[in-house]
Amino acid sequence: MKITVETTNAPAAIGPYSQAIVANGLIYTSGQIPVNPLTGEIESETIEGQTRQVIENLSSVLEAAGSGLDRVIKTTCFLKNINDFASFNKVYAGFFSEKPARSCVEVSALPKGALVEIEVIAEVQ
Repeated sequence: MKITVETTNAPAAIGPYSQAIVANGLIYTSGQIPVNPLTGEIESETIEGQTRQVIENLSSVLEAAGSGLDRVIKTTCFLKNINDFASFNKVYAGFFSEKPARSCVEVSALPKGALVEIEVIAEVQ
């Protein structure tokens, strides 16, 4: 059985997809970009600020699905500029003390000119 996850505490999907799906005891999130759910805008121009907003958005989606950042198994991270990796990593490490598996790649562009996007797979609590 699949359950669709939706919360107003994270940016609404802007296309034909869900914020997350719960299936077989796992939560699969869609990629989150650093949009403030209250304003609908990217407010930070730095990789650090954008990374914080992305992870806060992911945390809200996971919470709505009955999980949390401490239950994340795998992250996939997309950076507009791989040279931001060290700064991104410092912020990321502050949220993921459990050290999930991770892939991190540079991409040519992200929606709304974002510097970072992250998707996760997590266990339901």
